[in-house]
Formats: sequence, C-alpha cells, structure tokens
Amino acid sequence: MNNYLLLILVFLGLSVQLDAQRERVYRTFKDTRAVNIHSVETLPKGKLDVRISHRFGDMFGDNGGWATFYGLETAEDVSIGAEYGFSDNFNLGLYRAKGAGATPLGQAGLRQNLNLVAKLRLLYQEEEGTPLSITAVGTATMSTSSKIEGNDDLLRSFPKFAHRMAFNGSLVVARKFSPTFSFQIVPGVTHRNLVPFEGENTIFSLGAAARVQITKVMALIADVTHPFSNTITTENGYSTPIGLGLEWDTGGHVFQLNFTNATGLFETDYVPYTTSSWGEGEFRMGFTISRWFNL
Repeated sequence: MNNYLLLILVFLGLSVQLDAQRERVYRTFKDTRAVNIHSVETLPKGKLDVRISHRFGDMFGDNGGWATFYGLETAEDVSIGAEYGFSDNFNLGLYRAKGAGATPLGQAGLRQNLNLVAKLRLLYQEEEGTPLSITAVGTATMSTSSKIEGNDDLLRSFPKFAHRMAFNGSLVVARKFSPTFSFQIVPGVTHRNLVPFEGENTIFSLGAAARVQITKVMALIADVTHPFSNTITTENGYSTPIGLGLEWDTGGHVFQLNFTNATGLFETDYVPYTTSSWGEGEFRMGFTISRWFNL
C-alpha cells in the first residue's frame, strides 16, 4: 500500500513539474491585428474589443501631395465594429466597413460591407514545450450596397444575392522568439462569388508579420501578403499589400499608426484588390483604436 502511495506522489510531482515546464507564452503580439493581417492573438473570455480603423488617401503620387493635404482629406476605408471573447480560444466579431478595393480598370470592389470575423486558437506556444502558436481565422463579407442595373459585367451588378458575398480563411502560425521579437506566417485563401472579367474566384496567398518591441509601451510592426494568382500580377496593375506601423499600448487600449499601400481593411478587400504602389507614392496613413471592455 505504501508503495502505491509513493508511486502516486511521484507521479503527481512529475505532473506538476511538467506543467511548470510547459508554461504558456502569452502576448506574442499585443493586438489581434498586425497592420493589415490578423495576428495569432485571441481575446480573453468575457472581453469585448471595440475597434475603429481608418485609412486615408494617397500621401504622394497623382492623387496625393499638397492638393489633398497628403491624403488626410480623403477617406479610402473606414471600419467600426467589435469582437467578443466567448472563451479564451474563440472570438466572434462583426464590423461595418466602407470598402475600398478596385481593379486596375477602375472597377470598384464590394462596398458598404458587413464583415463577420471568427478566430479559433488551436495551439499555444509553451516555454519548454510546443514551439509555435496557431490560430485559425475566417472572414465572411457581404455587400449591402445598392445593385447597379443594366451591366452584368460590373461587380456590383449582383445578378444573384450570393454575388454579394466573399470569404477568406487563413491559418496564423507564430512564434515569440524573445521578449522583444515575434514573427508569424499566414497562409490563406480568398473566395469571391463574383469576379471581374477573366478573374479568379479563388486566390491563395501567403502573408507574414513581425513585431519588434522598442520601448516598454511602443513597438514596430510590419506585414506583407502576397496573392498567388494568374490574373493578379504586377504586369496587370496589381500590387502586394505591405504595411508598416507603430503600436502604443496605453493599458486601457492599443493605438496603431500605420502606413500601407492597401486601401481596404479586410482580407476580402485588400488581398484581391490592391492596386496602389509604394514605389509610386500611393501609400497612405491610417490608424486603429482598440478598446477592451469587461462583459
């Protein structure tokens, strides 16, 4: 009997030691977004994250400069909405966005969009165990804009209700290498029910994001998303969305000041419809305010 008791105590001791060794790594990124793409982070249970994001117009190029006060007099895209943590591993959010993407021929993408966002944390990085964190992200977009009659070649002609819809799914794989540096890759797929002439309904993409802590409350963030497509090429007038930014953690909320050539704020917009180029000065300033509430 004493031997059994001894074995149980040894087992419990080893279990406690193993749990201690496998302490989770938290806050790989401080926010649930980098610049354009989602970060690996999910909200804690019971937290409501109210988010306001804004993208101004081109800072330079033909549509920027002094005439538009370097883009500050123009609003490319605006989004307001919220996400809620139903558990530490599952978030659900709803946003309204103006929509901003366009084809090289000037045809507008989806406008006046409702965006449903779901995030599911699949794996946590551990101090002495699992080396990576993984989160699945899904976005469903529906345009609520008026139907354009008389031209079925336009994206907003909406021959069927389903043509108002677009979807994006991605897998965020991240690692916090040190207290000051985190990195993630984001393979994804975007599907549009209605596309421009000779466009592809389904587009695969690969993104990456990095975060560098520079002070106790400030960090540098950057991301890039490259679409793999036969029609979305630089020769056809498209560009790869690239974002750079500064992030402040004020305790009560996270504030981001960013610069990007993407006009749209959601993956269903900027992955298939980015035509602005950093090289031609067609990048813009933007900001995001994130405020958490306890519910």
